[in-house]
Amino acid sequence: MNIWKKPISVEELTRIHQDTAVQQLGIEFLEVGPDFIRARVPVDARTKQPYGLLHGGVSVVLAETLGSCGAAYSCPEGQRAVGLDINANHLKGATAGWVTGVTRPVHIGRTTQVWQIDLSNDAGELTCVSRITMAVLGGR
Repeated sequence: MNIWKKPISVEELTRIHQDTAVQQLGIEFLEVGPDFIRARVPVDARTKQPYGLLHGGVSVVLAETLGSCGAAYSCPEGQRAVGLDINANHLKGATAGWVTGVTRPVHIGRTTQVWQIDLSNDAGELTCVSRITMAVLGGR
């Protein structure tokens, strides 16, 4: 079942993130499915911490980007979603390649949404699991 209430595509998500932190970090949108969004971030000089691992904050940026996009595009026209809370459990470090995230809704309600985001390395191993809670607001 398709959950999107607004037109969404990889091209649209890429377009709205021009000249933002998402673009600066090299995050790439890969796929939009009927109930998920997939994107990835490179593990490189832009995204590593001093010990050579993907910075945990970058994992959270990828997670928040995915969950926020999911919430925004599953809101009815005239409504918007803003973040209330995000958590992240870092499970395994990544030193090279890409970390890919997939978000899916846990709950899409009238006033709140909860999204699960799983991040994996190139070997398919979980590197981080995150959950974001979004508030759904009326238009401005």
